[in-house]
Amino acid sequence: MEKENLTEITEFILEGLSEIPEICYLLFGLFLCIYLITVLGNLIIILAIRFSPSLQTPMYFFLSNFSLLDTSYISVTVPKMLANMVAEKKTISFYNCVIQLYCTVLFGATECFMLTAMAYDRYNAICQPLLYTIIMNKRQCNQLLSESWILGIVNAIIQTTLTFTLPFCGSNKINQFFCDIPPLLKLASTDTWINEFFLFSVGTCLIGTSVILITISYTHIIFTILNICSTSGRKKTFSTCASHFTVVLVYYGSISFMYLRPKSSYKIDQDRRISVMYTVVAPFLNPFIYSLRNHDLKLAVRKIITRIKIDK
Repeated sequence: MEKENLTEITEFILEGLSEIPEICYLLFGLFLCIYLITVLGNLIIILAIRFSPSLQTPMYFFLSNFSLLDTSYISVTVPKMLANMVAEKKTISFYNCVIQLYCTVLFGATECFMLTAMAYDRYNAICQPLLYTIIMNKRQCNQLLSESWILGIVNAIIQTTLTFTLPFCGSNKINQFFCDIPPLLKLASTDTWINEFFLFSVGTCLIGTSVILITISYTHIIFTILNICSTSGRKKTFSTCASHFTVVLVYYGSISFMYLRPKSSYKIDQDRRISVMYTVVAPFLNPFIYSLRNHDLKLAVRKIITRIKIDK
């Protein structure tokens, strides 16, 4: 191997979504709008829940934290992607890449656990209504939230450490718009089967366990809803769960396709589109999915907007 190829990489080049300048400027405007709408939408949800006494319930406690998580998740990747779209040198330093990967894995894994906790909350609210306030007390809610973050932190530390202990001495071009594990493994100057095996095993355990628990919860929920005699009651109960289930399908569908497969099956253009789904599109859609189907939340949002207009 030539001497220059043995030099350790100090920065990476992010390929981005397109190399055509005209398309880059078009995508810049599109993703800037998506980012601003996502941050604003989640901020409104957080404020509406925070200042509405009627929304001080476990369901909205998790929703406000999930909105905060979504805002953090999209803020890890999109600002850097936007900066690179209009920059001549589309680079990211080695250590910034480490931080970006860590945060991406942290927020992504924490979302998986948070969605599971939210499904558990809906199961108790619908299937065990008489015991709901006892089971989902403040201590239990805080414990589920803390466990979601702790498991996410542990997973992020392990995945990031395993990835960046690999030698990177060849190409520094990441075929992605952010630092992610699969494209980084392709750049490693050594065999990565251990990393691939660990990524697949942990991904299968994390995603698989979450999906199984959510499926069990919603199976019980569906049977309970079908046993409700009142049509209006059945419709109202279903609407509170439909939003969460839609978010689960969008997020888990895209993230499973990205991580639960061998490195040999990675395809650049396809992977970029899938990555956009779970890092950008899912956080963008979540505020609309939750607010459009939730009468109480829409009412609280209207009150917040009205209050802002009056203050002006």
